[in-house]
Amino acid sequence: MITEQHIPEAYRDLLDRPVVVSLATINPDGQPQVTPVWCDYDGEYVRVNSSGGRRKVKNMKTRPQVTVLAIDPKDHYRWMEVQGVVEEVIENQDEAVAHINKLSNEYDGRPDFFSNKPGQRGEQRIIFKIRTTRVVANG
Repeated sequence: MITEQHIPEAYRDLLDRPVVVSLATINPDGQPQVTPVWCDYDGEYVRVNSSGGRRKVKNMKTRPQVTVLAIDPKDHYRWMEVQGVVEEVIENQDEAVAHINKLSNEYDGRPDFFSNKPGQRGEQRIIFKIRTTRVVANG
């Protein structure tokens, strides 16, 4: 098992390829709230994109401590837990929509996230930039 402050190079692929990760946030009552999400890593931040109004959005805006768990779909004994703090919230719609379209292309092969969700077109998108504080990796 490896414990570091930064993403180990040997595990970076879990954030560079389309692996659905579990995002844990903290509810107002202290109970963890976990959601499967798409994410990417820009070399400095783990970035998560969400529509506004979701529980995880409210949680991250008021309690920025989060954990992202990535499990290798090809080897379930290989995983990485990224603990961190939301350091920046981007609500600029041009940037947030471009980011969700990038993720959609990587995860679903669709360059337009809203192409199969026409009822959601125009919804507010938000990017959360997570600064890593501790990483535990195994396998």
